[in-house]
Amino acid sequence: MLQNISNKFYQWAKGWLIIVLFVLDGFFAGFLLPLIQGMMQGGNGGIMPLDLMMFAAPDKLFDMIEQYGEFGRPFYRNVELTVDIIYPIVYLFFFGLAISWLFQRGFAPNSPMRKFNIMPLGAWFFDLLENITIVILLSVYPLKPAALGWLLFAFSSGKWLFFFATVLMLLTGLAMALKNGFRKQE
Repeated sequence: MLQNISNKFYQWAKGWLIIVLFVLDGFFAGFLLPLIQGMMQGGNGGIMPLDLMMFAAPDKLFDMIEQYGEFGRPFYRNVELTVDIIYPIVYLFFFGLAISWLFQRGFAPNSPMRKFNIMPLGAWFFDLLENITIVILLSVYPLKPAALGWLLFAFSSGKWLFFFATVLMLLTGLAMALKNGFRKQE
């Protein structure tokens, strides 16, 4: 199954589509998500979304949920069920296709490195699990189930580790494509 996804990414890795996805990713990451974060803070700069907190222990997560307040918790839950379902799909395809496009120009078709174009799939998967856990925690507040807190810690950690690995794959692909003059390797 992963090989099929990898092959599809290579098949769909068209420059125009990557540019469209880049613009969409920029819209989410550069405008919409900061706007939402600003609405959540409501003048309190110490409040941030749980999915931006790297490696935060459950106590810190529960403190943040409490700080969201009566307006913030349902607002954040709705964001998680709408915007934060769409955005991970956008970045999955942007990074997956961009890495594929670069790897086509940086590595020979039989290179084992070409299999790593699916790295964003790990970030997307853990992001989805993280979002589900956040929705549950926001919904059961004021309960503070420690097991769910630790699950959120694990899912968030997995997301960030895969995200950093994705950036590493993108930079590796860029360096190799640059070395080959951006000529497609056949």
